[in-house]
Amino acid sequence: MGVREMNERETSKFISLILRHKPEVIGITLDEHGWANVDELIKGINKTHPLDMDILERIVAEDEKQRYSFNEDKTLIRANQGHSIPVDVELEEVEPPEILYHGTGEKYVKYIDEQGLIPKSRLYVHLSKNEETARKVGCRHGKPVIYIVKSAEMFRDHEKFYRSVNGVWLTKHVPAHYLSRMQKR
Repeated sequence: MGVREMNERETSKFISLILRHKPEVIGITLDEHGWANVDELIKGINKTHPLDMDILERIVAEDEKQRYSFNEDKTLIRANQGHSIPVDVELEEVEPPEILYHGTGEKYVKYIDEQGLIPKSRLYVHLSKNEETARKVGCRHGKPVIYIVKSAEMFRDHEKFYRSVNGVWLTKHVPAHYLSRMQKR
């Protein structure tokens, strides 16, 4: 990874912090739907990280997780999900597939087995459509453990599901009785 890529990766992480959790760090505000003014974001971030519109467009376009979206004329930007601050990113309720997956670290298993999945500091629990993605998420937390979520059953029981623009499945809570641990291979 070259210097430019490393700098842009660090800048992307900082943008994520601003758009998901702490816009006040650079003195901006988000509207009720999580949108920030692009010019204000660039100006605020430039105090600590080099950023212009070309770099921002490249970060948004090349982000593997598709964390960010622009509005049509690229005057506004927002994080697609993962907020800890109350915003309405205008998600529509969607019927989920039969099962979804959740990756976590082994150290959280006892709690999850008892309490289910809760969003902790986020607004929603994040779920994956496949085991591979869940495993990658779980690896960020140590030795990965994958849970199978009986999402269709939850939906039939009137639990709501949403899918963000980048394909992450979201719900407010997954009670423990809808979870089963995937057997190790």
